[in-house]
Amino acid sequence: MLNNFVVPDLYPAAPEIFLLLMSFLVLFVDLLFGATRRWMAAMLTVITLIGCAAITLVTSDGQTTLTFSNMFVDDLLSDFLKLMTYLAVIMMLIYSRQYMADRGLDKGEFYVLVLYATMGMMVMISAANFLTMYLGLELMSLSLYGLVAIDRDSTRGTEAAMKYFVLGALASGLLLYGMSMIYGATGTLEIGGVAQVLYEGQAERPVLVFGLVFLLAGVAFKLGLVPFHMWIPDVYHGAPTAVTMFIGSAPKLAAFAMALRLLVYALLGLAADWQKMLLIMAVLSIGLGNLAAIAQTNIKRMLAYSAISHMGYMVLGLMSGVVGGQVDAFTAVNAYSSSLYYTVAYVLMSLGAFGMVLLLSRAGYEAENLDDFKGLNKRSPWFAAMMLIIMFSMAGIPFFIGFFAKFAVLLAAIKAGYTAVAVVAVMFSLVGAFFYLRVVKLMYFDNPVDSAPITAGLDFRVLLSLNGLAVAAFGLFPDAVMMICTTTLTRSL
Repeated sequence: MLNNFVVPDLYPAAPEIFLLLMSFLVLFVDLLFGATRRWMAAMLTVITLIGCAAITLVTSDGQTTLTFSNMFVDDLLSDFLKLMTYLAVIMMLIYSRQYMADRGLDKGEFYVLVLYATMGMMVMISAANFLTMYLGLELMSLSLYGLVAIDRDSTRGTEAAMKYFVLGALASGLLLYGMSMIYGATGTLEIGGVAQVLYEGQAERPVLVFGLVFLLAGVAFKLGLVPFHMWIPDVYHGAPTAVTMFIGSAPKLAAFAMALRLLVYALLGLAADWQKMLLIMAVLSIGLGNLAAIAQTNIKRMLAYSAISHMGYMVLGLMSGVVGGQVDAFTAVNAYSSSLYYTVAYVLMSLGAFGMVLLLSRAGYEAENLDDFKGLNKRSPWFAAMMLIIMFSMAGIPFFIGFFAKFAVLLAAIKAGYTAVAVVAVMFSLVGAFFYLRVVKLMYFDNPVDSAPITAGLDFRVLLSLNGLAVAAFGLFPDAVMMICTTTLTRSL
């Protein structure tokens, strides 16, 4: 058996290998210096992610390369999503450094769990096999469960972690059962192999559709779509705000990659079936997310329901690639690239929104209620303007990146013949504008309830300013990001 072993090409997986080795170094450094030099683990974690980005850029040649017995793929899509993941995680670490230090949570285990969750996302993004996808998903999920409960003195955090763990385990079981059904119907776990069997019409269709239902349930849980959204408000509310920021940003990129590779790359032959299911979940997510957010007084819960609605909008692009059972390359690339564009835009906006929550928080005080934003313009006109930009963008008001992201997915839906769905989505977008504009009203028209000075490091202030300005700038020049998304998918599909 050993004589038949073929050493895999490790070059495409160089970023993952580098991250794994550096995680050991972070643990070792924290063991030696953690009690006196907390900053070392944080610095090493950021250096690790910068190193991963450099390796990803160096190893990217625009070609599709399979390794590890066709279980791992390195293509332009994976490179782009990994770079965006590194950026999101680095931004989260910079935003959360002071917040975690004030609460005594900036320990080595926090940074190692962040690295392992990031590695799980990287494996999900590059998965070319159902087994690889599942391993990456579990690595990410188990790390996130630990991060939610990292504040062991918080009853709310422990409760949120338990809910997340139980529901996450149930979703993982559904996903694994769906994968086993598809394996039974096609005889292969390779994403490309499943697509080939479907193309040749050799699979048992009833078994496939049955497995698809369970598979889609697992994907919907990770995206946070209705009716698999129950965990999001409680986890967003119960976790430390820094962890909430992490859950609400980078994992969305991995979840998009998971949906694209499983549904589009592997099960495109069943598009007529999963598009109908996505259609129902998209409409329900947009409706429930926007309506439930209105009743929230806690901004973390408001952003949680907002995330549900945003993922509903993102799914509009995914369900618009195949029209009338016919696959047109131009229509498919346009639809899926609009969905990718929306995911990138949402991650950027989510980081900015939670960054503002962290900015107003301080040692012993959590600024997570809407009233904490009252009179922010009088306390800091600049950061009030940054929050205004982010809220306007999330509401889909021109001319910010959120507007063009919504416009792109709605246009893709209309071109696919889902005009009624697009109209419903626009109507709920108008409803959703209420709770975003309510934050703006509190900042500019109410008197502050907290007169404490806003203290944050220079790196935090500069990054948050750049974050807000990027939301505005990409809205003024949306074609640049859309071109990157389109090119990435064109060369990867």
